[in-house]
Amino acid sequence: MEQYRFEAEGPAGRIEAHAYDPGKRRGIALIAHPHPLFGGTMDNKIAQTLAKSFLELGYLSVRFNFRGVGTSSGTYDEGIGETEDALALLEFLKKREGNLPLALAGFSFGGFVQAKVANRIEAEKIALIAPAVGKYDVPEVKQDLLLIHGEEDEVIPLSDLFEWARPQGHAVTVLPGASHFFHGRLAQLKKIVVDSFKD
Repeated sequence: MEQYRFEAEGPAGRIEAHAYDPGKRRGIALIAHPHPLFGGTMDNKIAQTLAKSFLELGYLSVRFNFRGVGTSSGTYDEGIGETEDALALLEFLKKREGNLPLALAGFSFGGFVQAKVANRIEAEKIALIAPAVGKYDVPEVKQDLLLIHGEEDEVIPLSDLFEWARPQGHAVTVLPGASHFFHGRLAQLKKIVVDSFKD
């Protein structure tokens, strides 16, 4: 495994990104971080946990900073521009790495963005961790997905996630006693993601 930072060109300019590269790749996984206006960056612990989960599964695992975060150009755009940035980065990675299967993962606001991305592309795997339903108009996701939520999430109530998931028939994996940021539960979170997506 090697890791490196790189930059790609997006609609607002530079996109700052970080990759975990397993060497032999079964696909490309793109991971989206929590809300940029509340301290969310690609170095968020849950974003890193998701990246390491997909690395273990054999994916080229890429985290990136939304516009206006770190050295990424532009300013916060309420999920609209952030979705375009994610799509531009996926296009860049496909051109650079070849047409590999795609996986999407996102935490909180990043889950909202990845739900929008999932409506625009075909993904092999999708993992949404405490997606920001109720806070944003998170679209339905027609593809199969892994939904993980903390029972005691103080930011996105579990009941809000059930309201979103119920009409779509999506299963929800609930971590009893876990908060929004899954304090002390990251190893468990990683195990659930890896076990769910192992072939």
